[in-house]
Amino acid sequence: MTTYIIKPLVTEKMTDATEKLNQFGFVVRPEANKQQIKAEIEARYGVKVVGISTINYAGTNKSRYTRKGLVRGRTNAFKKAIVTLKEGDTIDFYSNI
Repeated sequence: MTTYIIKPLVTEKMTDATEKLNQFGFVVRPEANKQQIKAEIEARYGVKVVGISTINYAGTNKSRYTRKGLVRGRTNAFKKAIVTLKEGDTIDFYSNI
């Protein structure tokens, strides 16, 4: 079985959505579809998924001036999944700490 979830998103915005809307964010593989993401989250965390929204982010060009001159680079492209859970279900990302 292929793992489609790369890592959970733990940001201020996602923490606020978790508290208010019972939504959790994950960075997922670009080729993963909603059914695959739903199946993996339900199997891994033992919760019931009500809805999923996915967003593809393109990499952006970045440049900065340093002592060595102009440094150019590119940020990685990634796919984000926002998962809404059934009322009463929750995922604890901090249980292993």
